Amino acid sequence: MLRWACWLCTVAHAVHTLTEGEQVRGVTSLADQVYVLRQKERDQVEVYDVINYRLQLRLTVPDVRGFTDMTSCEHCRCVYIACTIAKCVNRLHAEGAATQWAVNDEPAGLSVNAAHNVLVTCRDVRKIKEFSSCGDLLRELTLPDDVINPHHAIQTRNGALIVCHGYLNDAVHRVCKISADGRHVIQSHGGQRGSDVGQYDVPRHLAVDNGFVLVVDVCNGRVTLLSPTLDYIGQVVSRDDLKDDPVRLCLDVQRRRLYVADNECKDSRWVAGRVVVFGV
Repeated sequence: MLRWACWLCTVAHAVHTLTEGEQVRGVTSLADQVYVLRQKERDQVEVYDVINYRLQLRLTVPDVRGFTDMTSCEHCRCVYIACTIAKCVNRLHAEGAATQWAVNDEPAGLSVNAAHNVLVTCRDVRKIKEFSSCGDLLRELTLPDDVINPHHAIQTRNGALIVCHGYLNDAVHRVCKISADGRHVIQSHGGQRGSDVGQYDVPRHLAVDNGFVLVVDVCNGRVTLLSPTLDYIGQVVSRDDLKDDPVRLCLDVQRRRLYVADNECKDSRWVAGRVVVFGV
């Protein structure tokens, strides 16, 4: 109950900002390191220590461009990187060795479930594909008809799926809890696109801790906190805490650190980015 009570009164406070550079397409933590994925031809993955946030090394994912997301698996000691152009997922080991497997649809978001399998959200076809850590396709779920443009999905311990969806001019922008078979929306938060409390404008990325849900709300420039039943609790991060548009996040539960990728937009393009570290 203690962690639940802590979330009910949480407002994040910024403790550090990692070096600004090319736009950030993903951020995750693994062991004692923070991994930052940038959109460039080489040295796409920057690795920082979690104590002083010093840059330790850069890793290159060969022959890959068009990144959309990154996640990690402590069990397998690796990070996974999604590429839309090649329609694949890259597995990058902590030592730097890389392998990849085909998704056959454009991947939008990545997460790892309790079985250490990789969930790939495919926005255009409204599907979630579950792969083993070696890239074997285990199952494929088609989401309900009213879940348009899903960006990211996380599976809860009881098998349900938390999914955020809605893009640009879509009428509905919300976060949904969907049954384990992918067929039914059990609960939802949001609706008509907007900036009021209870509304979203491109909810793009999620983190879940003990049932509580953190939602990156891109165009509103904030991170929203929802209860395990998807009731609104408050804003953990507001636009005042960021420089530009939040696009991805990662929650380090052990250290109570929230990493938020914050990208600068010019002429409808992200041109630069940074990761802001918050204490929660």
